[in-house]
Formats: sequence, C-alpha cells, structure tokens
Amino acid sequence: MASSNFVDYVKLFCRSGNGGGGSSHFRRDKLTAKGGPDGGDGGQGGDIILVGNPQMWTLIHLRYRKHIFAGHGEHGAGSGKSGADGETVYLQVPIGTIAKDAETGETLFEITQEGESKVLIKGGRGGLGNTNFKTSTNQAPRYAQEGEESVEGWHILELKILADVGLVGFPNAGKSTLLSSISAAKPKIADYPFTTLVPNLGIVAYRDDKSFVMADIPGIIEGASQGKGLGLRFLRHIERNSVLLFMVPAETLEVHKEYKILLNELEEYNPELLDKKRILAITKSDLLDDELKEEISKDLPDIPHQFISSITQQGLMELKDMLWREIN
Repeated sequence: MASSNFVDYVKLFCRSGNGGGGSSHFRRDKLTAKGGPDGGDGGQGGDIILVGNPQMWTLIHLRYRKHIFAGHGEHGAGSGKSGADGETVYLQVPIGTIAKDAETGETLFEITQEGESKVLIKGGRGGLGNTNFKTSTNQAPRYAQEGEESVEGWHILELKILADVGLVGFPNAGKSTLLSSISAAKPKIADYPFTTLVPNLGIVAYRDDKSFVMADIPGIIEGASQGKGLGLRFLRHIERNSVLLFMVPAETLEVHKEYKILLNELEEYNPELLDKKRILAITKSDLLDDELKEEISKDLPDIPHQFISSITQQGLMELKDMLWREIN
C-alpha cells in the first residue's frame, strides 16, 4: 500500500440538517370558508451516518472533504402535507474506523462489521403542524411547532488496521523484510530508522491453501507511548491484531531486555494489549551458529520463540506454524 494512498486520520467539520417547521394552516376552499386546522408536520433534518465497508483500507477519500453537511428538512404545508426529510449523508469507511469528538477527545463509537451503520450526528426533528394541537377545548390552534436546529462540530475519524498478526519491534528489526519474504507485500526497505512510515498489510500463504493477514507496524522507539517518534500515531493499529509477533535482531546485546522495553511501551499505551497472544522472533539469525543460539535461548522471555532469517528463509515455515496455532 503506497504511503501516499494510506490515510488513517481525518478531521471533519460535520453539520446535520435542520428540522422543518410545522404548518399552522387552516383548511380553506370554495366550499369551506372556515375549516379546521390542517397544517402538516415539518420534515426531519438529515443525519450524518458512518457505514462499514470491508472493501476500503484507508480514509483517503475523506482527506480533502473537510466539510460534511446534511440536508435540511422542509416545512410542512396545508392539507396535512408533511415536509420532505432532509438528505442524509452516508460516509463509507473501513472496518476498524473510530469516531471521536474533536473537542473532548471522547470516543463515540467504532465501526467493526460489514454494513454496520452508526449515526455520527443526528438531524433535527421536524416540528408538528397545528393539526396535532387540536383538542376539544381548542378547536382552532393557531400555532405549530418549529423544527429542531441542526447539530454541528468537529469530529475525528481514526482507522485501526485489522490483521491476524501485528509485527512489533524497533526500527530496523527486520519487520518489512519478513513481510516481503512471506507475503506478496512490497514494503519499502532500507537500512535506516523509520523506513516504514505507514502500516503495510500482507496476506501470508499457509499450508492447504490457508492464509492469514500480517501487518507491518512502523517501528516503535522507547518513549513511543508518550508520543515520541511515530509511536502514538501507529500504536493504535496493534489493538486490532489477534497475535503480536515481537521481533528482536540477533545482533542485539540483550534480547530479553529489548523485548521488555517493547512490552512496556505497549503496556503504557494500553494495558489490555498484554492480554494478546505473543510470539518472539529473533531475526537475522543467519549471523548465529548453534552455540550462540543456545546461549541466547537461556535468557529469553517465557513465550514461544523462533530463530529466523528472512534472507536465508531459516525458520520461516516453523514461524508460520507457530502463528497459525496461536491465531486458531
């Protein structure tokens, strides 16, 4: 997925429609000089609604659409005619889109299923016509109800990538190289920090025509949970992964210590992430002989681990087996 085409954050000014006013009309025709009240109701103001679309992976279609306005309801008329409802705006969004109030930061809801629709802003109700206010003691009410006004405000839409496996590691841990080795994804790869600037998704082929989705999340640095580096911008994508694959290079002096730092950043951001299944991959293991692997294995965290090399394909099938077992 090209970086220019991936947008996971948009800020929109949204305004629903005004409700139409009710009519205070009285029936008049050539046979009726003083008929009773027949004012119709006003139309409902249009809503702004988000709809989950599994064919979408980005919010780029909303990037330059900063103002979203729904239609106003029309006023009621005589002869009991109700005003037309205002046009509702339906915004198609990817699964995993979160809606927030921009002023308070409050999370309003999340779109999690195909076709799921939720109201971002409700349109104003239409006012009642004078027909509704006729009583035995008030046969000719000369008033009607005004329509409710629209609601407006800034809203934020954020996208959380949905994948079976999320790759967690410091820059240059080999995440992009692994993804390119075991899927058809072609992320940008270079030997400097933050080569990956957007999440990349790849479909990993497994045995018997099975497959699973892997997400290469941009590299975490120490302090990411406080907003350093690219941290906060991308940590949210890890929330929707079933399994977290921690990746630490074999050249790291203390593998366990680096794993703990990564784990701490996830905990600081969202403690619930620690409930996810975890696997550790020691990357660039073509640099190690059996003796070094045995030495490193003595001080590894108590989670499933695998020595791998994306260059020589060492341990990749075993890693796929591990991931498949955890996913299922």
